Amino acid sequence: MSAAAFSYILCNMTLKARVKKGRLIVDEPSDLPEGTEIELLPLDPGDWLSEEDRAALHRALGESDADVKAGRVVDAKEVLRELRSE
Repeated sequence: MSAAAFSYILCNMTLKARVKKGRLIVDEPSDLPEGTEIELLPLDPGDWLSEEDRAALHRALGESDADVKAGRVVDAKEVLRELRSE
């Protein structure tokens, strides 16, 4: 298997694992070579926002959308230039 093919497989595969007695158990078929080490990352279970925080976020997003539609925007290069000068 070429390095490019191997890299593609690693980047595009999804594995499911369960925790049993403190160990990760993976029972998924794979085309990876025997002994390949992979890194498992837990799925993000959510954003943990309270209902109040979520409502505030949605209000802010709505206001931002209205600003964009009204042309009240600032060029990103200008913002970055200001941040770097501080």
